[in-house]
Amino acid sequence: MATLPPYPTTDADVAIGDAIHILDHILQSPVALAVWRRAAPAGIAMLDLDSVDDLSFTLDPNDDAIAPLLDAGYPTDTARALRDDIAMLALAHRRLTGARTIAVRLDVIETDACHRFHADYVTLRMLSTYCGAATQWCRTATPDTIGQLGTGDVGVFKGRIAMAEPTILHRSPPVRATGEQRLLLVLDPA
Repeated sequence: MATLPPYPTTDADVAIGDAIHILDHILQSPVALAVWRRAAPAGIAMLDLDSVDDLSFTLDPNDDAIAPLLDAGYPTDTARALRDDIAMLALAHRRLTGARTIAVRLDVIETDACHRFHADYVTLRMLSTYCGAATQWCRTATPDTIGQLGTGDVGVFKGRIAMAEPTILHRSPPVRATGEQRLLLVLDPA
């Protein structure tokens, strides 16, 4: 299991734990980041990212979301594992936001996209990196101290709609120079 440097789990603005219920802490003030430490679903790490397409769709968490994954080139077993994980995380996101539908993006990232620390213009953004280097984050008060989610971890970040002056920012880790690819899941209220 990945470890998160260097922030303790007792900080008022960051909640970190090994069970999904830790994500509920994002609803408390002043928590701006909740992290569920977990391993990526089995079988996804071996996926050939050159053989799949980016996906963007809206999901009612009660629907079966396997068709878009199969259409994008994901092998059947991987598509099932992703479908199950995305559906579970969409339900968690729905519980946190109250949104009836969830906007889902599953992106293969090969560039230094979103390389600057930022907060998104959403209420809550849920991120999980299935393959490759995971999302980095910092506090606005100490931007030179960078934390990083582990591959498979789920991070819920308060966006600018929920917190006009964000205390936690995030970015994609720089990967262009390494040639590394990432498979990133992004969930937002639709």
